[in-house]
Amino acid sequence: MPLVGDPKRILLELAGQHHLPDLLPLAVRRLSESPEIALVRIWLLLPPLANDCGTCRLAAECRDRERCLHLVASAGRPLDDSKSSWTGLDGSFRRFPVGVRKVGHIALTGQSLEVPDLSCDWEWAANPDWVRDEQITSFVGHPLIHRGQVLGVLGVFAREHAGDACIEWLRMITDHLAAAIANSRALDEIESLKKKLELENEYLREEVRSSVSFGEMVGQSPALQAVVRQIDLVAPTDSTVLIQGESGTGKELVAREIHRRSNRANRPLIKVNCAAISHELYESEFFGHTKGAFTGALRDRAGRFELADGGTLFLDEIGEIPLDLQAKLLRVLQEGELERVGEERTRRVNVRIIAATNRNLRKEAEAGRFRQDLYYRLSVFPMELPSLRNRIEDIPVLAEHFLQQFARRLGRKRPRLSLAIVQQLQRYSWPGNVRELQHVLERACIVAPEGRLELDLPDETAKSPIATSPPESLERVLTESEMRASESGNLRRALEVTGGKIYGPDGAAALIGLKPTTLISRLKAYGITVGK
Repeated sequence: MPLVGDPKRILLELAGQHHLPDLLPLAVRRLSESPEIALVRIWLLLPPLANDCGTCRLAAECRDRERCLHLVASAGRPLDDSKSSWTGLDGSFRRFPVGVRKVGHIALTGQSLEVPDLSCDWEWAANPDWVRDEQITSFVGHPLIHRGQVLGVLGVFAREHAGDACIEWLRMITDHLAAAIANSRALDEIESLKKKLELENEYLREEVRSSVSFGEMVGQSPALQAVVRQIDLVAPTDSTVLIQGESGTGKELVAREIHRRSNRANRPLIKVNCAAISHELYESEFFGHTKGAFTGALRDRAGRFELADGGTLFLDEIGEIPLDLQAKLLRVLQEGELERVGEERTRRVNVRIIAATNRNLRKEAEAGRFRQDLYYRLSVFPMELPSLRNRIEDIPVLAEHFLQQFARRLGRKRPRLSLAIVQQLQRYSWPGNVRELQHVLERACIVAPEGRLELDLPDETAKSPIATSPPESLERVLTESEMRASESGNLRRALEVTGGKIYGPDGAAALIGLKPTTLISRLKAYGITVGK
């Protein structure tokens, strides 16, 4: 019988395993069942773990800190039964630099190595005392090669000389083991990608259900066109973008447009609302965690950075991230590396960052409430979105867009948008911007009797201080038509005073205190033609 026991049974059992945690221990257990075998070990070529090089016995002989041989499976029996079996993966020889000692030499050359008599080749023995005490007489090592690539090394320490038949069987088992390792890695990678895809799909389905989309960018105002030009400039790059603006101005919509027009459009856009994450879960949410990393971590979970790998990560309300966690975020942004909570493995990610906030981050950084280095890292390409009151000429187009959208959703005829409704919408200041306009029109569309819109806008005059003078001193309250006539007359008088000039420091817009574009929009609303 060959030295390795029953090789056919070993080959059949190995063929039935598809995952490395099961495959490798099974291989060394079966190969070490023969009493002539003292120790069987498998090392795989892998990148060093954190602090590996600092504790490696052979670090001084290592020439390449990129990869080394990691002990991944071990089995055998000492001569003294009272000693523990050699199944541990720690110890002095848990790592071998490539090219160092006999195991490293096999990995470097890709050639099998047989030392039939260790007593004559002490220079190969890393621990001569162990060789003598355990009566080790020979060593056989084979590289684990798959499609020309060395994956690792199988080493067998025996108390008898291995014959030619045994060495051939070992080579055959090693070839099968290498193929099984490659297949197992491929299956693990497929499983990992499948889980990642499932997480992405689940996330995107949640986004479709929960996101409040403004549709495509709607409007033709100069302010909006300036934003579109900025999007066209920055979208094809991988530069970080910081979108600032009041709540409801459409920061998420702009982020979606940048992603849609970028070279990453075929990869996911992952959104994180930084204000909605509890302090304890920030690291897990951003970087992921391993099973058992903390109470409630029932399975491995990829973080948002991993989900966005190759795509774009939208960090909404970036100003809400606690100061103590901003340093960790900065490291990932600068180095593109992260570790899951509870895991030492470093993972590389390629993610484009788009951040958004309604705060003035520069002032926050100057006040010490936001890290300055993180602010400068985020504000490579800052964008300021205009409020709706600064683009009132877009309100009619936006209103038509939303009414069409809501009517289709409700299964009703689209309500008619009259001039009076448009003027009412344009007179309101819209503190909630486009989001508030959307909600007001949705509510009006729901309650519209027979398609006639009736707006329910807040009374802004209620915010003014209450007059304390006696009732008899109050002026008469103007009606809606009187207010319109008064404003129309005021606009006409401004044009008369300035000779019909709108722009410039001596124009009607400056005289009234409005932007020229706002004045032109109001003149159109009242049917006033310049020069008449």
